[in-house]
Amino acid sequence: MLVEFLKSKIHQVTVTQANVNYIGSITIDETLMEAANILEGQKVQVVNINNGERLETYVIKGKRDSGEICLNGPAARKVVIGDVVIIIAYALLNEEEAKTFKPTIIFPNTATNQLK
Repeated sequence: MLVEFLKSKIHQVTVTQANVNYIGSITIDETLMEAANILEGQKVQVVNINNGERLETYVIKGKRDSGEICLNGPAARKVVIGDVVIIIAYALLNEEEAKTFKPTIIFPNTATNQLK
């Protein structure tokens, strides 16, 4: 049996852009993606601390060290630039893997979206 577990989390970053005219997704600074072990195209959950919205989308790689966090397409309607969000990725693990698996969690500076 497989169970869904927390794989990666970018804890509290600030939305820098919202582009409703894009086909969908979230663009994340490549440095943050690498640090959190999140891959381009991976499904993520975005939790908006400011308004309680939760949504699922996929990741697009943003410019390295830009601090970019951009919600695209319909997801752009769920945020306002300046909102603080948590980005979460999950993995399916078997019960044995789940017993020892350790997720990757990063805590960027919310003012700059850079790693501390």
